[in-house]
Amino acid sequence: DGNGDGIGDLKGLTTRLDYLQDLGVNGLWLMPIMKSPSYHKYDVVDYKSIDPEYGTVGDFKKLVEEAHQRNIKVIVDLVLNHTSCDHSWFQSAVKNRNSPYRNYYVWAKKDSVRKQISKKSITLDSDNITQWHPVQGDTLAEHYYGFFSSRMPDLNFDNPKVKEEIVDIGKYWLSEMGVDGFRLDAARHIFPNDRAADNHAFWIWFRKEMEKINPRVYLVGEVWAKAEEAAPYLKGLPALFNFDMGSAITSAVNAGQDTIDLIGGYKKINDLYLQSAIRYLDAPFLKNQDQSRILNALGNRVDRAMVAAGILLTLPGTPYIYYGEEIGMRGLKPDENIREPFVWDFDKWDALQTSWERPRFSTDSTVVPLSKQRAEPHSLFNFYRNLIHYRNSSKVMTEGNLQTVPLKVSEVVSLMRTSGEDRLLILHNISDVEVTLKLEGALSGFSKIDFDFKDTARRKGDELTLPAYATVIMK
Repeated sequence: DGNGDGIGDLKGLTTRLDYLQDLGVNGLWLMPIMKSPSYHKYDVVDYKSIDPEYGTVGDFKKLVEEAHQRNIKVIVDLVLNHTSCDHSWFQSAVKNRNSPYRNYYVWAKKDSVRKQISKKSITLDSDNITQWHPVQGDTLAEHYYGFFSSRMPDLNFDNPKVKEEIVDIGKYWLSEMGVDGFRLDAARHIFPNDRAADNHAFWIWFRKEMEKINPRVYLVGEVWAKAEEAAPYLKGLPALFNFDMGSAITSAVNAGQDTIDLIGGYKKINDLYLQSAIRYLDAPFLKNQDQSRILNALGNRVDRAMVAAGILLTLPGTPYIYYGEEIGMRGLKPDENIREPFVWDFDKWDALQTSWERPRFSTDSTVVPLSKQRAEPHSLFNFYRNLIHYRNSSKVMTEGNLQTVPLKVSEVVSLMRTSGEDRLLILHNISDVEVTLKLEGALSGFSKIDFDFKDTARRKGDELTLPAYATVIMK
């Protein structure tokens, strides 16, 4: 909070970029910052704006400039599926059936008379009825389509004018505001669910248009679906959030046994994705802003959270950390309670502490504040920091391939990362007991412990002893 109103803002964030740099972060995803009537701002009123709660255009440009000086890329949340019902386009469409913006949205008559939209005939009963909404309670007039809410009317991407607007918005943020790319919200909902092929084609088009503006643009899509359904989106989006892996890590660590073959499952997803795209960048994560926090999902066990983070940060691709995971923040639905203020220090000892809402789950009595964790060598924060820096310094970890390992010990998640002749053996004990392994055969050459956060793993002959909930990397 840079101006004392209790709400986190761009000035405050700029002040804390050194914290992110120290942690080892080299990319920053900002959830929606465009003008919006809601606290979460996923209902945009003006795509070419900064919400006054967060600051000004000048504040944003300063943030990007300062981030780039620290080699931190910046991407912004781009919400294309819908606008706010307060957006000037929608307000014009509502007030005048002949408005040039009427066809920016999707309409259908109450009596289910068909309205042709491209190749698809849509009626009020062709989708969940709750996704069709009357204007100001007039149930006899045409209804508009809003997949998520009546306050979030869907844009009509069968209208070429809408697509022109989107290109112009992308150009504004890439060229004028200097961002490095976009996190694309609700990427599988550009068109209705039964028009998946049109969704895939849209993102192929969108990527080409954005690459005309910036050939190095980074795009990551939110396709909240099983890998089989997500894979075709890689034809247009070079990176997708890996929802399957986050769930699998949580399940395995809670079970204390890798009965689901975590890495084998990841390889299957990888192989499936390669059928759609020769090159793609995976985006694994533990939890995000729409899910209960990882600490709660793991029974509020910091030791479990540590090894879960170890698995995440040793996978290929670009791992994402939801703010506060690195200090063990907690939270359960509803959404406000999983988006609580970051715990910088005890009580209000930090002048930049936000207070936009009174936290229920993440307070200085339930979460050890960052200020204290910095000074504790074996804190969750220092585990994240040490492993991120280890990863950043290793070409094998950042760019290497993934291989499964012939090690069948249910308490241990094992994988190998390779780059040319370089190899790293990665072992995660996800159980609450000490485990001793035999490194023999193809694994006998791994003799040096290269990462061991608490320095408690032991190698004796061909045996390696892993403490409970430990992540160990061997050369």
